[in-house]
Amino acid sequence: MSEPSSHVRITEIREGMRNLTVVGRITHVGEARAVTTRFGPARVAIATLEDQTGTIRLNLWRDQIDQVRTGYTVRLENAFVRVFNNQNELNIGKDGKITVLNTL
Repeated sequence: MSEPSSHVRITEIREGMRNLTVVGRITHVGEARAVTTRFGPARVAIATLEDQTGTIRLNLWRDQIDQVRTGYTVRLENAFVRVFNNQNELNIGKDGKITVLNTL
């Protein structure tokens, strides 16, 4: 790969990984819902990210929800993995970034 920070394939993602760069296609974006976090009220939506190796659940928070649509190819930077209901989930923290590479 010619990129300085090569990305991780979805099948390589493991619990506890941090500072990940992941490239994939959004195959689903769920409805945003209001939740209360330790930081106060927030919106969250569950999306599905897919690459040629598999799929993973992606939690989109606040403004991240409006950045993506089903069919978009995205690069997630500084993502981290949490386990919820025995399933790995990707999250993009406050220092993370979503870049839309291709729309539909």
